[in-house]
Amino acid sequence: MAEIDIGINKEDRLAIAEGLKHLLADSYTLYLQTHNFHWNVTGIHFRELHLMFEEHYTELAIAVDDIAERIRTLDVAAPGTYKAFSQLSSIAEVDGVPSSSEMVELLTKGHEQVIKTARQVLQLAQNADDESTSALVSDRMRVHEKTAWMLRATGRV
Repeated sequence: MAEIDIGINKEDRLAIAEGLKHLLADSYTLYLQTHNFHWNVTGIHFRELHLMFEEHYTELAIAVDDIAERIRTLDVAAPGTYKAFSQLSSIAEVDGVPSSSEMVELLTKGHEQVIKTARQVLQLAQNADDESTSALVSDRMRVHEKTAWMLRATGRV
């Protein structure tokens, strides 16, 4: 394969890719958590939450692919194991099956963490004039900000 030359120096590419690895790990962990809660939610708001969680994990499934492909575009291997994700993620795994209101709270916090991770990557990308990563990360932030708002708006279920 030919040497990469996309106008971003190697040091910046590696730093951005490292940040994207953390964003990927947070996003994948949130995907798994959301899917788990979709399967296991119960209670009076079951249908509403079950369907909402499905929308969220479906969107996240596409997002993790986009993030991983951007890492590869920067000529860095994307992490793809539970072990790697657990080491890179800022989102803690959940033991057991929380109540529906705890699920909403945990997912809200998870989306907020993804936003914070994305902000760090966005800064790296902007400093390196990496418009492609900036656009991807900015779009991810917008989705997670809206999702966190929607989760907060459900209140205590």
